[in-house]
Amino acid sequence: MDNAAIEDMFESVGPVTIRRMFGGKGIYARGIIFAVELRGELMFKGDDESAPLLEEAGARRWHYEGKSGKPVAMPYWTIPDEALDDPDLMAKWARIALDAAIRVTAREASQRK
Repeated sequence: MDNAAIEDMFESVGPVTIRRMFGGKGIYARGIIFAVELRGELMFKGDDESAPLLEEAGARRWHYEGKSGKPVAMPYWTIPDEALDDPDLMAKWARIALDAAIRVTAREASQRK
């Protein structure tokens, strides 16, 4: 997906910036990564609060095979299929993902103190 399409898709959370990373793209709003694009698939950041909502909507959590051969769960979830065809639902899920990213960032910052 090209950057202009990503920017249009996520305009509901305000201006986004896109940075290349890990062979994909990191998608940021307010300076916080809330989505990624890897291998042509968009994924939203999830946390303990949003993960059950994403799972209930049919999203799948991103896993990769670690060095030990065991799967490693990442905090990113596929975008619910229904949101791909509905701009209002996409806006809802983008806000949920950004809220999750903000909570994770705040928690990590407080743990460093």
